[in-house]
Amino acid sequence: MLRSESAVKKALPRHLVSPAKPRGGDPTPNPYDSKCPTRVVLDRIADKWTVLVLVSLREGPLRFNRLRREIDGLTQKMLSQTLKALERDGLVARKVTPTVPISVEYSLTPLGATLVSTVDELQRWARDHIDAVVQAQRRYDSAAGA
Repeated sequence: MLRSESAVKKALPRHLVSPAKPRGGDPTPNPYDSKCPTRVVLDRIADKWTVLVLVSLREGPLRFNRLRREIDGLTQKMLSQTLKALERDGLVARKVTPTVPISVEYSLTPLGATLVSTVDELQRWARDHIDAVVQAQRRYDSAAGA
């Protein structure tokens, strides 16, 4: 028996149904709702270290210390936390080679590769527009202080 769209919406938790009309009758996640699971992904992607790590791995696998040297200001602790979170989300793969000492290499997963062009574009936008942002901040700060 087919259920009506309204019955499906009523059966699902409110935070899993988009305020926009779902395509094909399937409810879609609503990122504007505080309980929406997509917020975890958005939070991860919005992190500056995530963006820099993903873009660094774009060209191929890198070892932990190479990543740390490549991303100025990234501490060992933050790199470790970022890589663990990215691995948990399925965006980065960790490969351990049993050498002495043990060698650990990180690479993008196929899922991570689908995201890297988007975060690379975000990084490029920031680089291309930083002057305009800094000018806007100065104007705002001088108006607020006057």
